[in-house]
Amino acid sequence: MLQRTTTACLCLAIFLVLGCENEKVPIPFKPRNDHEAYEHALEEANLLSTALGADWKKGAKTSLESPIKITSPFEEAIYVDDKEAVAIGYQFNAKRGQKVQVNVEKLSLNDAKTFVDLFRIDEHNKLHHVATADSEELLLGFEPRRDATYVLRFQPELLRGGEYKITIQNVPTLQFPVAGKTDRAIGSFWGADRDGGRRKHEGVDIFAPRGTPIIAPTDGYVRTAGKRGIGGNVVWLYDSKRSQSLYFAHLNKILVKKGDRIKLGDTLGTVGNTGNARTTPPHLHFGIYKNGATDPINHLRAAGNRLKPVTGDLSMLGQEVRINRSTSMSVDANGKQTVSITKNQIARTIGTTATQFRIELPNGQEGYVRKSVISGLDRSLERLYASSDGTLLKSPDRRAFLADVEPNDQLYILGKNRDFWLVENDAGQKGWITNNYKNQGRSRRSYSDEPR
Repeated sequence: MLQRTTTACLCLAIFLVLGCENEKVPIPFKPRNDHEAYEHALEEANLLSTALGADWKKGAKTSLESPIKITSPFEEAIYVDDKEAVAIGYQFNAKRGQKVQVNVEKLSLNDAKTFVDLFRIDEHNKLHHVATADSEELLLGFEPRRDATYVLRFQPELLRGGEYKITIQNVPTLQFPVAGKTDRAIGSFWGADRDGGRRKHEGVDIFAPRGTPIIAPTDGYVRTAGKRGIGGNVVWLYDSKRSQSLYFAHLNKILVKKGDRIKLGDTLGTVGNTGNARTTPPHLHFGIYKNGATDPINHLRAAGNRLKPVTGDLSMLGQEVRINRSTSMSVDANGKQTVSITKNQIARTIGTTATQFRIELPNGQEGYVRKSVISGLDRSLERLYASSDGTLLKSPDRRAFLADVEPNDQLYILGKNRDFWLVENDAGQKGWITNNYKNQGRSRRSYSDEPR
């Protein structure tokens, strides 16, 4: 009896073990950001298997692999068609000491979820997600720990459109330490010769009248305050947020003491020329130390030139337009790679900076052109009378049927794209025809000086 019971228990144990080995407990999905959570929700709803859902997922990837190259600061207003899966990537450089600051503003009223994510490209050309914009305010701030190239991805949810303005800047991480002054007051930079070339300058000198307040560029606490050798009256402030020490030298007066907790903007002392600066005009020597001295300039000065904001009328965004003269289109905002565009080419405006439109050609190619080469379609180029049956097309593709063209139909030519022309009929219907109508037209005359 005991043997039968033992055998039965052993068989039950084996069954339970084998059952546990075969059972697979699903691992719960834990998204790292809102974009991943939304993509997972689309997958759960089987929407990624639809054409639009597949385009959304592909766009998210393509925008990172083929981003628009820009230089910070940069601002662009963009148009998002609610019938398209739009994703845009912007590639730019940022350095340690700078703060990547991104602001996305909705220019048209909509409650669409909008995903804004920042990625770093490593030395092996791999992408690492480093920051996500606040989902409500659409603000993003990130301080690089190293000099690197970054890609910002912008992507709204499906079936939502509108107009947005995207602003990307590399701003200083520290407030300027001399009251009322900017980086223009820096008169001596990192690496300048000192003592006849026997040593190098480990900081920057900021010139200001004696007694000008020296203010804390960040929160921290005072490690040292007092007279110290060639620095004269000095203050060492520890920046715990960035694990670095800030050095203030040649002060006229010190207004803090060791151990003081300091808030951004507090006065540490006043500008002077104590120590080995006795023979120079009053100035603050400012240095940063983290595993040795480091150049403070990126911590104090914004990258690039002044931001050129997008202003004025944005009514052309999302509209079909005509190129009014032969020109070059740059495939990125920096204008380093260009393609030629012929006069009267039709395009669609999908973005605008202060000086350029970003356009999309009928073949899907995108790029930037000067604003001056863009015209609206309120005036036609020519008027054409069809002499035979024909076809009006939805796009410059012979298979994209839209409507029939009857003999004697009057067509207004709005623009041209290689083998196709964009036209409008008397009913206000726009479409494309093949340019062989040029030979079939019963009568045709210039119509560029009159509205349709």
